[in-house]
Amino acid sequence: MVQVAWLSGRCNNQDTVCASSRGIVYAGIATLIGESDMASFLKSKTHRALGLFALCLGLFSAQVQAQTPPGQPPAAAPDPATQPAATGISKYQSAIVQVAALVPREAQSVATLGARRSGSGVIIGERLVLTIGYLLLEADQVAVISASGKRIPGAVAGYDHATGFGLVRTALPVDGVVLPLGDSDQLKERQKVLTQGHGEAEATELMVLSRKPFAGSWEYLLEKPIYTFPPVNNWSGSALIAEDGSLVGIGSLILNDAADQPRGVPGNLFVPVNLLKPILSELLADGRRKSNVQPWLGMTTEVVRGNLMVVRVSKDGPADAAGVEPGDIVMGVGPERVADQADFYRRVWQAGPAGATVALRLLKGGQVRDVPVKSIDRMDFLRKPSGV
Repeated sequence: MVQVAWLSGRCNNQDTVCASSRGIVYAGIATLIGESDMASFLKSKTHRALGLFALCLGLFSAQVQAQTPPGQPPAAAPDPATQPAATGISKYQSAIVQVAALVPREAQSVATLGARRSGSGVIIGERLVLTIGYLLLEADQVAVISASGKRIPGAVAGYDHATGFGLVRTALPVDGVVLPLGDSDQLKERQKVLTQGHGEAEATELMVLSRKPFAGSWEYLLEKPIYTFPPVNNWSGSALIAEDGSLVGIGSLILNDAADQPRGVPGNLFVPVNLLKPILSELLADGRRKSNVQPWLGMTTEVVRGNLMVVRVSKDGPADAAGVEPGDIVMGVGPERVADQADFYRRVWQAGPAGATVALRLLKGGQVRDVPVKSIDRMDFLRKPSGV
């Protein structure tokens, strides 16, 4: 099971423990990139920051189960000693901004994401900033802080649950360069990329680790996200930049299983920008996507001992109204059995667009029961954010 750490992975000066884990990480890197490339890695700038190994160890100690995106960022700025080596490239700095959002206490998402949220964003238009959507979910107040320190009022311009993207429209033009959207489909494993978050003077060189699917417990599935290595702890809304200087991804998660093989290699997940292009005009016009809206059930699941278990249902949501309860085991959708979360989501979405009735087969109290759930568009369930 993939575990996701929402908190900053730090070693807390446990130097002895960090040193003992260093050999394990070296072995993992050698397996990942091959013995022939290991010598080059040891001489590279990426290897300079031995504090990476402390970060990796702290990452595992800070893990929690992947249930919801991060609510609030680390209180302190990332410690450079625990970060991979920077490339010395700083020309993207003015394109990266801070996004600060305030959400009313009565909003549904406050319980898991918190009321005050902060992360990075990327300027993609004169008054338009692209970020990760969980920062903006149900937000009433949004501000953008430029690299020069100017604070500019903004509003949520759009949010999309299926991709995880969020857009901020600022009241005034942001003083910074616009980063053009690149072609994220061109990114391949082992390709070099850069990442940069707000407050970082330089970009950090990363490697694309894999493009395997990612399934989140909150009814979220990306078929080809971008996993990168080594992990960085300023990921939320940060820019992923291709070698040609274009924006190819937005930072979303830090997790402990970013590679296809071997298992257990930590890294970050970025949402590919090509997922934004088909819906950008809809988000700007209506604040949400209008086409291909996925059915939403309002239930959180986790794989427990090989079974897909319901661990939470959204109060007054579709699953709650249908009688789905925590502890129920999802056996299938209609007559078709489900193998895992990704398989479950694909079968639910095959039932039709939002509003379709999804025939769940559940194990409840030792008995198999068919439970029809009338789905909805999640945007209709959430509190409408200010500005949309």
